[in-house]
Amino acid sequence: MSKKLAGVLSACGSVLLSASLAMANAPSGDHPPDYSGVTGLYYTIIGLILAYGVYDTFLKKS
Repeated sequence: MSKKLAGVLSACGSVLLSASLAMANAPSGDHPPDYSGVTGLYYTIIGLILAYGVYDTFLKKS
């Protein structure tokens, strides 16, 4: 279990530390900046939290 947790934590850390995903795209003309990188990062973090919740609730043997 600790190896799986270490793998998940390292994956989360690499996503959080990659600044290219969190930076907004440069605005073009009069349009506001595109925050699609930040949105993808948020959805990834929320998905990881939900996946851990499903694992903890249904799949973990105690």
